[in-house]
Amino acid sequence: MVYKKNFESVHDSGLMEVKEALSRTSSPADRVDFKPREHVRRADFIARDLVIVFGGDGTLTSLSHNIDASTPVMGVNSHPRSEDPTGSFGFYMDSSIATFEDDVRTAMAGKAIVNELPRLQAIIDSTSGNRFTTDPAMNDLLIANTHQYAPSKYHLRRGEQQCLQQSSGLLFSTWFGQGAWLRNAMSSDEFSTLRQTVREDEVDSHYFVLARDIPPAQRKHQSWSWADWTGASTTITSDMHRGYVVPDGWDEVHFNRGATITVNAEAPPLRLLTFRTTLMEKLRRLEASE
Repeated sequence: MVYKKNFESVHDSGLMEVKEALSRTSSPADRVDFKPREHVRRADFIARDLVIVFGGDGTLTSLSHNIDASTPVMGVNSHPRSEDPTGSFGFYMDSSIATFEDDVRTAMAGKAIVNELPRLQAIIDSTSGNRFTTDPAMNDLLIANTHQYAPSKYHLRRGEQQCLQQSSGLLFSTWFGQGAWLRNAMSSDEFSTLRQTVREDEVDSHYFVLARDIPPAQRKHQSWSWADWTGASTTITSDMHRGYVVPDGWDEVHFNRGATITVNAEAPPLRLLTFRTTLMEKLRRLEASE
C-alpha cells in the first residue's frame, strides 16, 4: 500500500482506519507493506497481487508509471470532495475510507471490476542514434520547448499528413484523462466538436492531440494539426534548441534539436479496479451532468 504523506490530520486519521481494516482482512500468511509515495521505487511493485493507492488522482497517476500491465491497482480517496469542497475529486479512486474494508475483500476475492486503461508513450530517437521510451502516461503527455515563453518549433507528421508548426507545445490525452488538462485547454464548443468524432470502441487505441496556440489560419486549413482524435502515431522532429516530454505532469525527459519523438497509445495498459461501476459509465454520467 502506497499513501500520500502530507501531515494533514484528515489523511493521517484515514490512513490509520485503512491500516486497521487491512489487519482485519489479511491472513497471517499475507505480506502487506506500507510505504509513503516519496519512498517507493519501481522494484516495490514487482510481483504484487494488489497495489493500493491511498490519496487522490495525482497520487495514483504519479505512481502508475511504475506499475506494469499485470498488476491490479485499487485507488482509495483519502479526502473526498463530496465530504469537503477542498478535497480530491478522485475520478480514478472508486474506494473511500467508508467503503474500503468491503472493497478490499471484493478485490482479494477477484470480484472487482477490472478497467483496462490505455496509456500513452513517447519514443525518443536522439541525433546520436539512441532510442528510449518514456514512462507510460495515464492522463496526458506534453511535448514542448523547455522555455515555455519560447515557441515550440517542429515538423509534425501523422499518417500521410505533415506540416511545419510553431505552437506552445503539443498536448496528448487519453480518453479517460480528458478532464485532467485537455478539456481546460479548449473551449467547451471546441471540445464538443472534437468529441463528436469519437467512437467508444476506439478508446483503447486512440488518443486526443491538441497543438496549443497555433495561428488561426493553420487551425482552419490544417485542422488535423490543431485538434485530432486519432489511432495513428504522431511524429515530430524537433527544431528547438532543447525540448522535453512530460508524462502526467511528472518527470521531464529532455531532447535536443533534430531528435524525433513518436507518440502513440501502445503503452501497456493499467489494470484499475472499481467496485460499483466501470470508469466508462462514470465518465458518461459526468458528461450527462454537465
